[in-house]
Amino acid sequence: MKLHDLLGDAAGRDPEIAAVDVSGLAVDSRAVRPGDLFFALSGAKTDGARFIAAAIAAGAIAVAGGSPPGTALSVPYVELPNPRLALAMAAARFYPRQPATIAAVTGTSGKTSVAAFTRQIWQKLGHSSASIGTVGLVSDKRTVYGSLTTPDPIALHRQIDEITQDGVTHLAFEASSHGLDQYRLDGVRVSAGGFTNLSRDHMDYHPDLAHYLNAKLRLFRDLVPPGGAAVISADHECSADVMAAAQARDLRLMTVGTHGDGAGAGIRLVAAAIDGFAQQLQLQHCGRMYTIRLPLVGAFQVENALVAAGLAIGTGSDPQAVFEALETLEGAKGRLELVGEHNGAPIFIDYAHKPDALAKALQALRPYAARKLVVVFGAGGDRDTGKRPLMGAIAAAEADRVIVTDDNPRSEDPAAIRAAILAAAPGAREIGDRAEAIKVAIGELQPGDALVIAGKGHEVGQIIGGTTLHFSDHEAVADALAARAS
Repeated sequence: MKLHDLLGDAAGRDPEIAAVDVSGLAVDSRAVRPGDLFFALSGAKTDGARFIAAAIAAGAIAVAGGSPPGTALSVPYVELPNPRLALAMAAARFYPRQPATIAAVTGTSGKTSVAAFTRQIWQKLGHSSASIGTVGLVSDKRTVYGSLTTPDPIALHRQIDEITQDGVTHLAFEASSHGLDQYRLDGVRVSAGGFTNLSRDHMDYHPDLAHYLNAKLRLFRDLVPPGGAAVISADHECSADVMAAAQARDLRLMTVGTHGDGAGAGIRLVAAAIDGFAQQLQLQHCGRMYTIRLPLVGAFQVENALVAAGLAIGTGSDPQAVFEALETLEGAKGRLELVGEHNGAPIFIDYAHKPDALAKALQALRPYAARKLVVVFGAGGDRDTGKRPLMGAIAAAEADRVIVTDDNPRSEDPAAIRAAILAAAPGAREIGDRAEAIKVAIGELQPGDALVIAGKGHEVGQIIGGTTLHFSDHEAVADALAARAS
């Protein structure tokens, strides 16, 4: 493609520069191939301008950035007012194919489940569908595990282009606050946006909750086009702010939850009752009542399922078929996932790594612990330090037995992280080795207990220092159960 085709008028008035042939895009100088357009982006940790020379040496045909390079370059340089937005739009032009129906979901908790549930609903209704998010790309054609909730724009648009070529017609993806704030999602033709909830998270990136919320609101203010659907969980303090952002954009508002507009286009949760490892729900939509059995545990999974149902209905699916599909949902990997039992006590793995999510997981499992509710968890290093005592206090208040262990300590001292949690969790035990903590917790389970191992969910690595070691909570549970069986 020509440089002008990718960057528009920003490519300048020089016809020779505008006509430069670009064969690829790159934001990492180590990934540059001959003919690539290199975007020199500034970030919190480094400035891409430092790597311009390396990119040119690797064959970059042109460079784009936010400020003059400082020295003369041997290739054209394009100065951009918003390099990150320009990158996303260039990626969308370079990889132009997209599914006809795309839904995005944002919020602190539940994004992975909502994206997975929406994909499953569409599949049940006969559509070739996919989801992209924290667990990677999942479709009926391929599964590619990832590590970022929202990939960089080049990787994201390449994936979207590839799955469209595969025949995928419906896509649900997670819209993280980082991804929205950094314009990674711009250029995706979103048909509907969903919102789950907002609680403390990523305070190492966002200066305060208002900034965090505003990043989330970009989905409704900038990405979903007028006339698109906005599916909003109506049961939270910030729900009114999200609704206002959607209404200001003339989006089709669909509220869901106990305060959902069941008489209108939304979905109201009229009643919910536990039914084993499932829940009986009474729902109202457009004035009509529906009774379904949701095969998931926890009130928060009801919220996630209703947002997913709203996204499916909001993008044209038949309501009756959507509600029937809810009865076949499978939880996303590592999201309050039942992975085994010992002495009749169920063992769950959950990705909860923030205060609100940990509280919700423990509250969801309380009905399944006739004796003691046990939790094993830690906190990540090089992340929001303020949430550590909050999580310790929540664990002490909501669980009967607490074991504090390591999560992903990264560059921090693991013992110091554990100490910050333990200070707010009187009576908790400290077992730094995560595999040993899981083994001990399982070994002590008695009939009537329930165990949740929180924090890492689907992850298969543990980051210690600058090294990622192979580690899986799923494998640790399986090993502990196998050892006891032998």
